[in-house]
Amino acid sequence: MKDLTQGPIGRHVAELSIPMAIGMLVQTLYYFIDLYFVAKLGDAAIAAVSSAGTVFFIVMALTQVLAVATVALVSQAVGRKDQAEANLAFNQSVAMAALFTIVTLVAGYSLAGAYMDLLAADKPTRDAGVTFLHWFIPGMALQFTIAVMGSGLRGTGIVKPAMAVQAVTVVINTILAPVLIAGWGTGKPLGVAGAGLATSISVAVGGFPQDFARKIPHPTKRWYW
Repeated sequence: MKDLTQGPIGRHVAELSIPMAIGMLVQTLYYFIDLYFVAKLGDAAIAAVSSAGTVFFIVMALTQVLAVATVALVSQAVGRKDQAEANLAFNQSVAMAALFTIVTLVAGYSLAGAYMDLLAADKPTRDAGVTFLHWFIPGMALQFTIAVMGSGLRGTGIVKPAMAVQAVTVVINTILAPVLIAGWGTGKPLGVAGAGLATSISVAVGGFPQDFARKIPHPTKRWYW
């Protein structure tokens, strides 16, 4: 834990805010990287991913609601040296993240067709959008878990591990996108399905629990959770 009650306030704000801003930028790169490679597939594909991608920004906004609440509650408990309260706040956030993950999966797969019916201009665009969403939804759902993990760390004054994990997932997505979308090296392009799959795989790797567990000491020894 980093004690934010000691030292200049301005320095603490900068140390926390800059990595957080970079992390939010990194999140949006998932979508733009996919869009770049999908643009080569034709007008219907890019229209489909653009329309379906709007859901991503809605999910990202919801993750920030949960993330901000987690940071506030964990940081206040840590500041009071109340480990039990910090544990409770984090555990409740994890439970809510799990709930939002399930809701996103159920709603996403249930409403993907109806959503694209409202936005798509023609059937090819609608079908491509539904295909993209079906492969993209798991990645969106996992964003809640990653947001809570990163926010729990930020609540203790630690921001670099979460930012590093996000950066790694973007690198993975960048590598997978041309392979899965265009079939580089495999000769089996998946098109818009590959775009969604590339993002879901990279997010899943970033949210793998061991990535965070190695960075977090046992709660009885340090003020984390």
